[in-house]
Amino acid sequence: MRDDVRGYLAELVRRARDVLGADLVGAYAAGSLGLGAYQPGRSDVDVALLVDGPPAGAAKGALVDRLRHESLPCPARGLELVVYRRDVAAAGLPEPGFEFELNTGATMPFRATYDPADRPAADGRFWYALDRSILRQSGLTLLGRSAADAFADPAPAALRALLVDALRWWLALPTPPGDEPAPGAEDAVLGACRALVRSRDGVWLAKADAGRRVAADDPDAALIHRAIAARRGGPPPSGPEARAFQRRVLARFTAG
Repeated sequence: MRDDVRGYLAELVRRARDVLGADLVGAYAAGSLGLGAYQPGRSDVDVALLVDGPPAGAAKGALVDRLRHESLPCPARGLELVVYRRDVAAAGLPEPGFEFELNTGATMPFRATYDPADRPAADGRFWYALDRSILRQSGLTLLGRSAADAFADPAPAALRALLVDALRWWLALPTPPGDEPAPGAEDAVLGACRALVRSRDGVWLAKADAGRRVAADDPDAALIHRAIAARRGGPPPSGPEARAFQRRVLARFTAG
């Protein structure tokens, strides 16, 4: 882990303990940090905090004030912080289940959501259970017991339904209709690869690693490799070809 990110996480946990006290029972680095795929300039810092019980409204506001980018500058694109109750994290629920979330950063739109019901459906409600599943496998423990002990997977049928929701969400995003490179199409392609690998092989991989695994025996290997290269500055796939690949992956899910 980069020194600037390590120092940032240490200060984040310190501030969270200042606000939450003994109610803070766990802190975990998630996302690309947990999966060993952090990419400076592109990746976010993803953090999950566990609390013993529902934090008071004043504590939520105080934590947002202490952790937002203007107070604690994030060295990455931004911070995506989610706070869960300990019992929710251990239950394997498919619902969002968070107490509150904070998105903040120099190039990230600010968001503080204090109730899952306030999360816009168009932004996707499937992320949280999938993130908790990734945390169970690969979360980096900053405070508390191991991530493998603190988080649970959804039931297999629920996990499959969440992956289908994610694929459909990616497909619903607007994309240019022509054959020009479409920014973001690379993440749509690699997100489909990651869903396929989790369903087929039972493991969460970083997007590029999932792409390489799928490309090893997939007829769209060239498209997948272009998506991987786009994460390092190459041109992304076009919208239509990305959508065609996504639809093919979704068809494999819906066909069982």
